[in-house]
Amino acid sequence: MIENHWQLQDAKNKFSNLVEQAQHKCPQIVTKHGKEAVVIISIEEYKKLVKPKSNIVKFFQKSPLATYYIELKRNTDIPRDIEL
Repeated sequence: MIENHWQLQDAKNKFSNLVEQAQHKCPQIVTKHGKEAVVIISIEEYKKLVKPKSNIVKFFQKSPLATYYIELKRNTDIPRDIEL
C-alpha cells in the first residue's frame, strides 16, 4: 500500500486511522477494484477548495470595465400597439 492509498476494504476496517491521516498528513486516496475511487481530505482542505476566491463586489471592482461609465437608462417611450 502506498502511504496515502487505501484499498476499500482496508479503508472500511481502519476508518479512524484513515480520517486521522487525512486530517494530519495529506489527502488519502481510496481505491475500488484497483482503481482510484475517492479522496478523503480534511475539512480545512475542503473549505479551501469550495471557498469563493472573492465576493461579487470585489469581482466587479477588479473588472477591466470598472473604470468605464455605463449608462443604464431605460427607454421611456410608449410601446407600439400590436394586434392580437
